[in-house]
Amino acid sequence: MLDIGRVQILTIDHIDHRGAWLRAGDTQVLLPARQVPEGSRPGSDVSVFLYLHAGEPMATIRRPLAQVGEFALLKVNKADQQGTFMEWGLEKELLVPFSEQPDRMREGRHYLVRVCLDDQGRCFASGRIQKWLETDNIELQEGQPVDLILWQFTDLGAKVIVNHRYGALLYRTEVRSGMKPGDRLKGFVKAVRPDGKVDVTRSRGGKEDTELAVATLLAALEPEGFVPWKDDTPAEIIQRNLGMSKKLFKKAVGGLYKAGRIELTGDGIRLKKS
Repeated sequence: MLDIGRVQILTIDHIDHRGAWLRAGDTQVLLPARQVPEGSRPGSDVSVFLYLHAGEPMATIRRPLAQVGEFALLKVNKADQQGTFMEWGLEKELLVPFSEQPDRMREGRHYLVRVCLDDQGRCFASGRIQKWLETDNIELQEGQPVDLILWQFTDLGAKVIVNHRYGALLYRTEVRSGMKPGDRLKGFVKAVRPDGKVDVTRSRGGKEDTELAVATLLAALEPEGFVPWKDDTPAEIIQRNLGMSKKLFKKAVGGLYKAGRIELTGDGIRLKKS
């Protein structure tokens, strides 16, 4: 069976001057001669990406930056009357029709898009992110590890795409300075709300996070034996310098203080000498 727009492992049926002919059910797909791996022979398996060329299925050993059903940040190379064309790792560029652009895309800029198939089996890209996100029968569990792609910033934090399927919110306390749309992150499902909205977090929570926060604070203290942060330091400053929430910072401070390893001064935290 052909899975156009995705990577498949197919078996070589025969090889001729044009290349290797791969079996896909009752269909044979050409892998051009210049791309046939050295030592290949009939019966060998080859991992290839399938796409349409002049209306016919074609195989390549090159890998696109995103497959059908996936989101990625891609660069616009050029534009014409059909739309804009994006670089996605193959010789053939990826078309974004004007109808799939919320705002007109400009050459040289990067945009977050989803790779799709049209009704003729041709790959294209869409910048209308919300259109492709699933909102019903969400198959996520609280605490589940997930892959995230940062989509856009909001007053509450950042909208992210979960496992290339769902939209979710990453709260502002976990959005670090320097993050930008298209960044890929690891995270965990925090909650799936009754209205179908999803919240995610970059930390698993519990003892592991507290231990990591303590180690991070100690590492910050060790060079000079002092840091200028305290209970009333704004959460943004804590996040920027330590990469943790204000809540975790307080837990780390409390644990180190009870253990007698730090002292709290009017202007910050001082590491006690051993």
